[in-house]
Amino acid sequence: MKRFTALILIAVFTAVMFAGCGGGGGNGSIKTGLGVVTDVSSSKAATADAAGQVQINSYVADVTLDSKGIIQKCSIDAVQSKINFDATGALTTDLTAPVQSKNELKENYGMGKQSPIGKEWYQQADAFAQWCIGKTLNEVKGIKTKAGSETGSVVADVPELTSSVTISISDFLSAIEKAVNNAQSATVSGSYKTGQGISTSIASSKSATADAAGLGQADSYIAVVTVDDSGKIVACTLDSAQTKVNFDATGALTTDLTAVIQTKDELKEAYGMGKQSPIGKEWYQQADAFAQWCIGKTLDEVKGLKTKAGSETGSVVADDPDLASSVTIDVTGFLASIEKAVNNAK
Repeated sequence: MKRFTALILIAVFTAVMFAGCGGGGGNGSIKTGLGVVTDVSSSKAATADAAGQVQINSYVADVTLDSKGIIQKCSIDAVQSKINFDATGALTTDLTAPVQSKNELKENYGMGKQSPIGKEWYQQADAFAQWCIGKTLNEVKGIKTKAGSETGSVVADVPELTSSVTISISDFLSAIEKAVNNAQSATVSGSYKTGQGISTSIASSKSATADAAGLGQADSYIAVVTVDDSGKIVACTLDSAQTKVNFDATGALTTDLTAVIQTKDELKEAYGMGKQSPIGKEWYQQADAFAQWCIGKTLDEVKGLKTKAGSETGSVVADDPDLASSVTIDVTGFLASIEKAVNNAK
């Protein structure tokens, strides 16, 4: 009898051990979060000798946390949108050109040749993200830092990052803190992967006229998804950074470059869509409804969403009865960023 009981205990212990060995963090409850930090402080007015430029930098971090708040997965990316204009306020940038994130640009971003350690931006961002794994938010925030060579920059001052990260990490830290604080619960069974996707357009930018201000505008749709080992989405978060900088017909900037910039999800009712919406719902509510609709589906099932032309020129809206009362906004950016996020998942 004792031998039989011992065999059962061994079998149970072995089963528990294997259950805890699921790839990508194992089984049970996790939290995934998205954080975005945007600044426009590098923008500059036009002069007779030099073009003006609206420069919009959005830093994006996603995290996956276990039940103890320890970071299991982390990825960091950034979109640097540049929109040029001349001293008459006329745009000189091709607004139809694709805008890639720094991770998508890879070597084409061009940092490697200038870096003291010979590493590109995406390599340094990934090295910092990997350093965060296994740590809590407080441990990440407690990293020792020092002033960098560029004015206002803050760099890591820890031996394990000396040969891998020399760029400023202040925006990384801010985006990661937001991601952790925004994290929402999800349940996984078996192995899982988390990915981030960004889809950006500057097509809404416009030249200044004598009667109206010029506008440099970047619209970044951002998705973070977690997929299980069957390829189904078990967690999905959507947000959008819509950043606007104005200039006049003399090439002078007219926007406060120091103002805090919030995403649509952070703005919530302050974004002001609810009163105009035919279903009376704000942007963040509609984005969350679409994200929830994606859960339990594969990427192909999400991409297979039936759509139709929206009321605004070029817009595409969902034509699905499950979304009729919850999502009437353009879903193009959602679909593009979700596809990237699933393809980037690791």
